[in-house]
Amino acid sequence: MPLGDQFPVMGDWFYIHFVENNGMAFGWDFGGEHGKLALSLFRVFAIGGIGYYLYKLIVSQKHFLLIISISLIFAGALGNIIDSLFYGIIFDASGPFYVAQAFPAEGGYASLFHGKVVDMLYFPLIEGYYPDWAPIVGGDYFAFFRPVFNIADSSITIGVTMLIVFQKQFFNDSEEEVKEDLKTEESSSIAENSI
Repeated sequence: MPLGDQFPVMGDWFYIHFVENNGMAFGWDFGGEHGKLALSLFRVFAIGGIGYYLYKLIVSQKHFLLIISISLIFAGALGNIIDSLFYGIIFDASGPFYVAQAFPAEGGYASLFHGKVVDMLYFPLIEGYYPDWAPIVGGDYFAFFRPVFNIADSSITIGVTMLIVFQKQFFNDSEEEVKEDLKTEESSSIAENSI
């Protein structure tokens, strides 16, 4: 698909819409080429940390949904970093009237760690115009939900939402274990003092 091209999947409320971003939410940039490298390296280390934390959760047999939510965050972060690391090496630059070619003879459009992230899911569920009387935005077009995202972004969002919604169930066991340890230490201390 050329950059910016789209086709409907389900009526007027779900499209596959091809956009690229530099890897931050809403297409923000982070300090040019060196900032992109720093962001990519930070993500690689963050994924390593999340992976290690996930391993510890599995080994200690923590709550199943906690493992699922961290797995979703890990998978989404890994998917986005793979795009960022390799997409620029594999493809030449996309354009509004040009379909990117895989493995071009002259090389990709960016070096390792400098590729863009591909987003493609677009859900303009509600579209219309703000009332003319509304301050600042009066008469302007609006669409909800406007951001274009990918499956990796969805995975991260679902994982974080699960952490927020089920946090008491996920971390309640840990609090109870700490309370039990404190009670045991307190009992031992009382027993030693009475001897």
